[in-house]
Amino acid sequence: MSKIEKVLFTGKTHTSATPRDAAARGGHGRLDIKTSASGQGTSQEQVFAAALPHPTAEQLFAGAWSACYSSAIAVAAQEKKLTLPSDLAVEVDVDVGQTGNDYFIQARFNVIAPGMDREVAESLAHRAHEICPYSKATKGNIDVAAKVTV
Repeated sequence: MSKIEKVLFTGKTHTSATPRDAAARGGHGRLDIKTSASGQGTSQEQVFAAALPHPTAEQLFAGAWSACYSSAIAVAAQEKKLTLPSDLAVEVDVDVGQTGNDYFIQARFNVIAPGMDREVAESLAHRAHEICPYSKATKGNIDVAAKVTV
């Protein structure tokens, strides 16, 4: 796996769970997409907002990954019989960059879990990467950094 020497662009997303019938708006108001949690029988939707007027591939990938990963956190919490904070959010930044003449992507995750015990939140974040199909597909292929904010 190669490291990016020069970042060319970063697609940023912020994904939060909202009740299905609530109006959802992204922080920038330029791209708000609702995605439903697949196969979980949940009444939650994930919403992500991209920063530019025309979404980039990096933003769309980050948004889809963060929505899937958010659902994986919910599954991890169900496994441990834990209740997630209602204001849980996931921020994913996907960089596209170069090393020499080759292009690569890398990702940074920030799981925002206000009020949760740090060790518990980190455990859920780690388990979510084991569950999430996007995390599985990229494991060992791109650099992924993760942090938890409580």
